[in-house]
Amino acid sequence: MSTPDLGGVVVATALPYRADDSAPAGLAVDHDAYAAHCRWLIDNGCRGVGPNGSLGEYSSLTDEERRRVARTAIETVGEDGIVVVGVHGPGSHQARHWAEVAAEDGADGLLCLPPTMYRANRGEVLAHFEAVASVGLPVMVYNNPIDTKVDLTPALLAEIAQIDNVVAVKEFSGDVRRVLEIREQAPGLDVISGADDVVLESLLMGATGWFAGFPNVFPAESVRLFDLARAGKLDEARALYEPLVAAFRWDSRTEFVQAIKLGMDLVGRYGGPCRPPRGPLTGEHHERVTADMRRALASLGVE
Repeated sequence: MSTPDLGGVVVATALPYRADDSAPAGLAVDHDAYAAHCRWLIDNGCRGVGPNGSLGEYSSLTDEERRRVARTAIETVGEDGIVVVGVHGPGSHQARHWAEVAAEDGADGLLCLPPTMYRANRGEVLAHFEAVASVGLPVMVYNNPIDTKVDLTPALLAEIAQIDNVVAVKEFSGDVRRVLEIREQAPGLDVISGADDVVLESLLMGATGWFAGFPNVFPAESVRLFDLARAGKLDEARALYEPLVAAFRWDSRTEFVQAIKLGMDLVGRYGGPCRPPRGPLTGEHHERVTADMRRALASLGVE
């Protein structure tokens, strides 16, 4: 059943592969491992999962794989949480297609970037989200000006918020000043923290959700951080958050998928390799991620 509320800790899920010479780049999606990962996240207190986001390498998947990944998440989570499916596409016709498919398969909501391969203007951005929202599911628009070169400013979000079924924005600009500005200009729009390394600051300013990366690694502890922040328990939240921030900063770097997958490997989960265009971490990056993760895990008492 759909819900207009897409807040809480929703994890942008990493996608596991297994070696298969017949699959693209020699890597086949391991749907059983992915289902187990989704279940683990929900069992550890996360509100939901977000398949087919950037972290889920949606742009490296075939159409068949992309739909099956979303279905796997929806079937696994069932009534125990929400599934917010990424429907990103170069144009509104592609994004709307993925929205229709997600609705058919039982998604609870949609996450949607502006046009992904084109620096769209204001009117084109509005038309893009109107097409996706017309499918009828709650929509979380995604502001990632770093990758899309399109900035969903608070003023533009005020217009986007007038579209029926648009209920939230995943804010990934890194500018925490925007949380209050969005709430002022688009008061009906939920602000969801999209960057792990400003999540506490965003929550303290009124964000109601965390569309999260590193909770793929330590979900229960991330939910605790979210709950402390939402309860205004600042001292406890800061004590938990500060040792994690060095690791969280990788969520905003080019190698964020590889870094989070390495973090999963370090805690005994399966992260594994990525499909092209993402390659393995350099030796230097591997060392830096490992050091940042070990500090985070030591602070959490995770071995």
